[in-house]
Amino acid sequence: MAENGATPTLPKKCGPYISSVTSHGMNLVIRGIVLFFIGVFLALVLNLLQIQRNVTLFPPDVITSIFSSAWWVPPCCGTASAVIGLLYPCMDRHLGEPHKFKREWSSVMRCVAVFVGINHASAKVDFANNIQLSLTLAALSIGLWWTFDRSRSGFGLGVGIAFLATLVSQLLVYNGVYQYTSPDFLYVRSWLPCIFFAGGITMGNIGRQLAMYECKVIAEKSHED
Repeated sequence: MAENGATPTLPKKCGPYISSVTSHGMNLVIRGIVLFFIGVFLALVLNLLQIQRNVTLFPPDVITSIFSSAWWVPPCCGTASAVIGLLYPCMDRHLGEPHKFKREWSSVMRCVAVFVGINHASAKVDFANNIQLSLTLAALSIGLWWTFDRSRSGFGLGVGIAFLATLVSQLLVYNGVYQYTSPDFLYVRSWLPCIFFAGGITMGNIGRQLAMYECKVIAEKSHED
């Protein structure tokens, strides 16, 4: 029979947002929902910048939202953001390389601001040619990774995300879902992979911070108990 003074065993995983949530699966769902809505918000704002500059053109019959964005864009971006935000900390644990570089919310907010700035530059700043614009955005995107990430897993996932997202964009444009003005990289703009890379790094940092918040709450609960 266990003694009354024995130290109670703690659950291995508990949720960070609601004190009654102790299931790690439920915790993943909550983080995924938060990431989804962050992705939807960023998609609406960033897509608005692209449409105002006439970088992307949607058929008139699908322009339905108040931000003049095709209805399917925000949900797709939200889903991708949730997957990316959950994948980054999972990959860190799998590789045994916990990401500890600039792990605070202020750094994450600065990363989001820089990402919005890179997207804004692609839509608003006039360059002599697309090559100059693409090289500038590539340097800014790598600078974002170096400033706010610096992990090998983050860089690798960012490159993979940029490749897959660009491929999907090529297929969508090829099938007439939407189009880019003055495409110079098959059916899309050559700077598009840079935007996807920076977006992957940004959502990865948000996902890592949410996961780190979970670990902090677990530690606090262990001290309280």
